[in-house]
Amino acid sequence: MPASTESSNSGLSTIVLFHSVCGLRPAVHAAADRLRAAGHEVIVPDLFDGRTAESVPDGILIKDEIGKEELLKRAITAVAPYSDRGLVYAGFSFGGSVAQNLALGDEKTRGLLLLHGTSDIAEDTTADDLPVQLHVADPDPYEPHDWLNAWYLQMRRAGADVEVFRYAGAGHLFTDPGLPDYDAEAAERAWKVALGFLAGL
Repeated sequence: MPASTESSNSGLSTIVLFHSVCGLRPAVHAAADRLRAAGHEVIVPDLFDGRTAESVPDGILIKDEIGKEELLKRAITAVAPYSDRGLVYAGFSFGGSVAQNLALGDEKTRGLLLLHGTSDIAEDTTADDLPVQLHVADPDPYEPHDWLNAWYLQMRRAGADVEVFRYAGAGHLFTDPGLPDYDAEAAERAWKVALGFLAGL
């Protein structure tokens, strides 16, 4: 599975950063570089094998063509060489869903950072004291309030330590400068909080 990795000197955490349905766009590499500059090692799997999209609907077509099971298999394969480290999982939108699924299935997970996306949670899930932070537009057509409220309660019941940050008026993928959803102010606020979260793990 193609992935790019780089280490920086302090290596505070090893973070696996999953792209959105728009694929491994320049914004994902820029986010990884921002995390590396803060001292983390970052793994950036390419679950779409180089394919990218210019909109969420187009990206959903790619995701559906590859299929949920194959994408999860690719994600697990990409993470496997690093699984003994105690990883921090992170992702954008669809990538957040992937990150959440892997994080909740990995007893060594150190933290979970979700940008623009979540996933459903099995009833018997346990995530005792797992630090979780979510950044999401308000409102977000892909993460409606009812869903997010239920997600929050389920994560808390599972034992996770959850923080949710909402960004009024921002678009769904508001951290990607190359997409129409981009909101520079919201993106910078989100990254400032997220970097503080990661530094505290």
